[in-house]
Amino acid sequence: MRPVTLGRLSVARIYEGDALIPLLVALPSITTGDLAQLKSWYWDPDLADSPGAAGMRISVHSFVLRIDGRHILIDTCCGNDKQRSLPPVNMQHWPYLENLAQAGLRPEDIDLVMCTHLHFDHVGWNTRLQDGSWVPTFPKARYLFGRRDFEFFSTQRHEALHREAFADSVAPILDAGLADLVDADSRVHREIGDGVWLTDVNGHSPGNLCVLAECGGSRAVFSGDCFHHPVQIVRPDAAFFADENPSQASVTRRRLLEQYANADAVFFPAHFMGATAGRVERLGSGPLRFRFLES
Repeated sequence: MRPVTLGRLSVARIYEGDALIPLLVALPSITTGDLAQLKSWYWDPDLADSPGAAGMRISVHSFVLRIDGRHILIDTCCGNDKQRSLPPVNMQHWPYLENLAQAGLRPEDIDLVMCTHLHFDHVGWNTRLQDGSWVPTFPKARYLFGRRDFEFFSTQRHEALHREAFADSVAPILDAGLADLVDADSRVHREIGDGVWLTDVNGHSPGNLCVLAECGGSRAVFSGDCFHHPVQIVRPDAAFFADENPSQASVTRRRLLEQYANADAVFFPAHFMGATAGRVERLGSGPLRFRFLES
């Protein structure tokens, strides 16, 4: 994704890696007809005509917002040197900080870190390993965690993968005194409508948050894991296998897409490949589609 400028806001993507998941594992309700409709506007070499033969490739990345002299980082991927129960992300060594440097930034340049939710692939670079201890990667930043997700993942019995991530990528930030717990509809920078703020999009996780930014240009919608792949634009009701509350996630996804269809808004999805950013469109009474900015 090339940097996108919307008024006073500039957005860059910081790439960590990508993964290929069998489509019917990730989105078991997708049909042959859904794929045919998707292929009318989206090309992906991992897709096939049959859902059983199709792969779903997702990107894992952060977004950096440059706004009014501040640098805000949204979501922090999987991280390096992390012991994980999921083999593809266990003890990895991705060039994430090198990619951050290519965007002209050092870790100490980040003023604010915002995690849309506390799943393992959105918190990993909150910390890095230094002399055998987990220390904040962005030492001058405040870290914002949604209160509902924090309460859920800190107190509920959950699968090992998320417990591991909380222990090495969330708890050390609290111990360092750098964490702030925030609620939906909180203001992050300046004012709602001229700044950066949050809104509730729960379902994928209990406290899943969407980050909204508008600074004299089109509204930017950082939708986190409201959807993971363009096929969910075709089928907003299609539940993702990792949704905590699949029915609520589907309601939330449809509401967000309908709200911004044909609006002056640019989506920055957390896991879309390629150009990543784009607008949700509906032609007449037809189905929704996603028009990538660079296509």
